[in-house]
Amino acid sequence: MTSSEYPVVLTVDGANAGNEEVVDANVTVVNTMYQELLNSEEIAPNALRSYFVDFYLAQSLGGGFAQYVFTAPEREELDTYIREGFEGMGAAAHLELFDRTVEAFDSLSEEEEEIYLDGESDGDADGELPEAVQAMEDLDAEFESLLETEDIIALNAAWLRAQEGLLILNEDELTAHIAKRVAQIPDLEERRAEAEEEALENAPEFEVIIRELCDIAGYELQKITMGDPNYEHNGETVLAWHFSTDHGDFVMIEEDAEAFMLNPVTKEIVAAVEFEELDEDLVDA
Repeated sequence: MTSSEYPVVLTVDGANAGNEEVVDANVTVVNTMYQELLNSEEIAPNALRSYFVDFYLAQSLGGGFAQYVFTAPEREELDTYIREGFEGMGAAAHLELFDRTVEAFDSLSEEEEEIYLDGESDGDADGELPEAVQAMEDLDAEFESLLETEDIIALNAAWLRAQEGLLILNEDELTAHIAKRVAQIPDLEERRAEAEEEALENAPEFEVIIRELCDIAGYELQKITMGDPNYEHNGETVLAWHFSTDHGDFVMIEEDAEAFMLNPVTKEIVAAVEFEELDEDLVDA
């Protein structure tokens, strides 16, 4: 099945609610599909166009085009989705303004871009911004004004409701639908391994330590439940992290150059790791 053959999917509650809820329902479904490791080629193109139009709206309202630039990981790809989304839902004025804004931003010099993205408003000695930066500020203001006459959320919602082959599913049906799609991924195990590696790279230090301790103990980490800054250990108050595994609940504490996995009842050390060993493992990974 090609990406163009995948249907747009909405939840029953979302589809039967107001415009904002309809758009949010699509966002939730797309987020869930991404989390379950479907990629953009395995999600309905119009679902992605609606999704990124809403992303652009949220960022622009939060901090203008500058915030969109800061938060867009692959702007060229997202720009295309947004243009196609505006065109599909009939937001002609927003499409025209988006094109002008992109052209103006891409024409900024490095210095002008830095001033605009930093949000500096002092300008020169006379308090004036460079002309090109002021033009970007004016375009941001024009965007907010345009929302009063061309409502992106309303147009987006109407477009989603009118999608050919639209699927409206309850929560159980949605779970089953996504699971069926995921089961068709040919390189699923490879994607899972890559996702786990990426998650570990971005994980906070205490989570990395807990995962390493669980690996040493041969236990499967299920959930990190809480940090306890008042945990009593060897007569001292220390920071401890509580977590659950397939073998029960444990705590992790750090002491000098080591970290320990303790049974919270018996205080028995189940596993230990030196930070030097942990660093070596991360480098090898």
